[in-house]
Amino acid sequence: MQAEEAAKEFVILGLTEDGRTFRPTDWAERLAGVLSQFRPGGPQPGSHLGYSPWCVPGVREGVKCVFVHHDLRGHEVLAWDFCVNFARDNKLQVMPGRNARRPDSPA
Repeated sequence: MQAEEAAKEFVILGLTEDGRTFRPTDWAERLAGVLSQFRPGGPQPGSHLGYSPWCVPGVREGVKCVFVHHDLRGHEVLAWDFCVNFARDNKLQVMPGRNARRPDSPA
């Protein structure tokens, strides 16, 4: 990655700052579920049944995580702040994510 290319997402890892696994085990799905309404084009009928492309649960190196895309901040800053504060309040590890678009995210 070139220095001028900033990551387009950040990753909230399911590990606390002291290396313990964060509980409950479904925390990533819960967080992404709460944010499912925040998506390109706004909420649509049935959109609560799938995750927003801006907040997606996943696994990185065997650890549950949530990928939070920076477009969420431009769409709804309070939702962005909720993610940032969730990580901070629970003392979770945060790292930069991809600088390229995810295959399943909107252009």
